[in-house]
Amino acid sequence: MDGAAQRTGRLMLDADAAPGGYAGRVLRRLSASPWTRAGLLAIALGFACFGLVSQWPQVRAAVGQLAVYDVVGAVLAVVAGLGCMMLAWRALLTDLGSPLALPAATRVMFLGQLAKYVPGALWAVAAQVSLAQDYQVPKRRSGTASLVSMAITLVVGLVMAAVTLPLAYAGALRQYWWVLLCIPVVLAGLYPPITKFGLDILFRIIRRPELEKPLSLSGMARAVGWTALGWVFYGLHAFLLVGDIAGRSLHILLLSAGGYALAWAVGFLLIPFPGGIGPREIALIAVLSPVMARGPALVIALASRVVMTIGDLVCAALAAALSRRAGRATAPYAADRVEFPANNAENATKMGGPPPAA
Repeated sequence: MDGAAQRTGRLMLDADAAPGGYAGRVLRRLSASPWTRAGLLAIALGFACFGLVSQWPQVRAAVGQLAVYDVVGAVLAVVAGLGCMMLAWRALLTDLGSPLALPAATRVMFLGQLAKYVPGALWAVAAQVSLAQDYQVPKRRSGTASLVSMAITLVVGLVMAAVTLPLAYAGALRQYWWVLLCIPVVLAGLYPPITKFGLDILFRIIRRPELEKPLSLSGMARAVGWTALGWVFYGLHAFLLVGDIAGRSLHILLLSAGGYALAWAVGFLLIPFPGGIGPREIALIAVLSPVMARGPALVIALASRVVMTIGDLVCAALAAALSRRAGRATAPYAADRVEFPANNAENATKMGGPPPAA
């Protein structure tokens, strides 16, 4: 367990970290050259596109059974959901003391998350940490925001599944009772003092100083609110697809939203599978079994995967366009500047300036 925590934490190394270490070398290579970063982005895009091409026969069959306007609506719902998740991450980063302008946050979040298509558990966090450095965001802050955002997404998804699935059909409570048992534990983890306690343990394990500014209750609440809205849009995307085959009704809406949330959580927790590919589809087919046969459920699972991938690519394209239009931020934010005590003449002299006046 300590080894896993060290691998996670070292993705948030400070600038004064020791030169050795696998994760430290990875981060330095990510940020050393724009050509290196462009190459990794091309690899991530290649993996995402390969997911579409490799499933194309099933994809074509699935699209033939779905209404075009519902597929388009599902893509728009996914894009809206991803936008809400980005705003949740931005709220956490602001609460930690590094506010980002909307174009900058869009670029860091949506370009960085493409790395989830590369096999490996934490490439997306590493990519977001590296991209955030372009805006003078300390690595510990951006890494913490990404990890806490992922945890909030998982917790809110489990809560949605626990609330909606038992209302969808009578047998759901017998099948998914364990989700209800997880809710008090995972909700407690979102209480800022408990979150800080867990982060402090992580930083001690990796021998790094604690965060300068802990998360606040209001900052966490804003992030949870944006995440909950994002899950509403994700549930809508699932309902638009499932409804074409199973019909439109309240219990289908609840089953679609809760089933997708539970399937996403399963794929997220099975870390070795990039982007949850495989486990998410299997879990979604199982959840949809009360309302449709395995064949149609497979069509829905594949269509959902394709729609989510298209949403990721659309958001990445939007981030790239905003980046070209707005340009990169060059001045560090005031919250990230190093401040020295007014009576410390030695520190001021070391920075190349005159000692402060007496």
